Amino acid sequence: MDNQEQNRTAFEAVESIESKYRVNYVDSGLPRWLIEVAFVCYLLQAAINWTPLMHWMEAHAPLAQATIQTFGALVMYFGLMRGMKPLYRPMTAAWWIVIALNIAGFVPLLFPVLMETVGMPVAVSLMLVYLPFGCAIAYNYRGRLRHVGIWMALYILISSIVPVVSFLLVGPESGLANLSMEIPTIAVIIIYAWVQRRVLVK
Repeated sequence: MDNQEQNRTAFEAVESIESKYRVNYVDSGLPRWLIEVAFVCYLLQAAINWTPLMHWMEAHAPLAQATIQTFGALVMYFGLMRGMKPLYRPMTAAWWIVIALNIAGFVPLLFPVLMETVGMPVAVSLMLVYLPFGCAIAYNYRGRLRHVGIWMALYILISSIVPVVSFLLVGPESGLANLSMEIPTIAVIIIYAWVQRRVLVK
């Protein structure tokens, strides 16, 4: 009987530790409609990531492009930050850095002339933050929240590296000629948006 009780106690302790690490949902306090709007913005961001459409948006609708590429991420990140506060490692400071960098990235998107002077440092900073932060989330948690960390790292890697590889292999060609290189950058945005939504929507 004593052995059974000890085994049960040990099993309950393991379950308690596992429940601390496994996170499938966080309560952000945000309304469901706002999360869904943010998800739609991510889908639109994926669509305008296709180079011909991106160039058209830059020339004719920079405000719409900047809003689409910033709003969805800000809502999702703010929701995740709020939802993770009760967890054993909320990583609030890192979330604020990510949010601040995304806000900073709004300006060069709105004014493409600033892309070379402001956009590049922001893009490099995002990579330096997203990659270790995503790895930290993936390492410290299990469940759906772990997927957010994994895809955060993949998102920044694919978004940063694939365009460079594409330019080196294909050159400045865009559209159908470069579709095989553009598909990963479009797909990773959709997947990244979906894994965030799954954690924020019960």
